Order: sequence, then structure tokens, then C-alpha cells
Amino acid sequence: MKTEKDILQLFTEWNQALQTGNPDEVVKLYAENAILLPTLSDRVRHSHAEFRDYFVHFLPNGPQGSIDEANVRIFGDIAINSGVYTFRFARGPFESVQARFTYVYQWTGSRWLIIEHHSSGMPEQCAQWCLPAGGAGH
Repeated sequence: MKTEKDILQLFTEWNQALQTGNPDEVVKLYAENAILLPTLSDRVRHSHAEFRDYFVHFLPNGPQGSIDEANVRIFGDIAINSGVYTFRFARGPFESVQARFTYVYQWTGSRWLIIEHHSSGMPEQCAQWCLPAGGAGH
């Protein structure tokens, strides 16, 4: 469970959780003390309750993610996957969004959990969908 293929599979697991439309299915993939810096929000999320709040508003758009570039590094019980992904949406104000990502995972002894997830829109595309300065964002 500590190979590059295993780490790449964690995105697939996360993306499948998105497809359920159930925010709790997504949130359970994050450690209790994880940090989420989401693409379509200007708020840093610090807890499962805050992660859930983000996904409650994100999931109704019907997001489907795909990785365009992945770069996996494994350091014992910590693994990092950074690169670029694209989300296509079934509904909502955006047809698709391409973003840079970093997932940091920690092995708990029985499974990998996300301890850090940072996602930021591509600067070249940001003018099309970024929140205005000071925007509330979910």
C-alpha cells in the first residue's frame, strides 16, 4: 500500500466519493486535523465540519475530476501527489476548471488519509471564474 500506483489510486477513491454526491463520503477521506485549501473558495478549512460545508456547496455542481499531470513522492508514512487536474461540471456556473493541486497523505497503519489538500486555479484561466477580491465563497 505504499507504491506510486497506490497513491495515484487515492485520487480515484476521492473522485469516486465526489460522485456519490454525499459530502460525508468525501470528508471521511481527510484526517481530523487536515487542512483543505479548496479551489472554489477563499476560506481555509480546518475541520471535518468546515470540509463538509465546502463539499455541501461543491457537490451539487456534479464535479468529475481527472488528473492531467501527477507527481508522486513517498517518504515513509507520508506521500505527496502534486500536479494539475481538471474538473468538469454537470451543473453550475462553470463548464470546467483546471487547477494545480497538492495532496499530502499520511499512512495510519491501516489506510492513507489526506492531511493537506491545496487546490488553486490556473492563473491564465482564473479571470474566468475566480472569486472577486473579498468574495465570501463557500
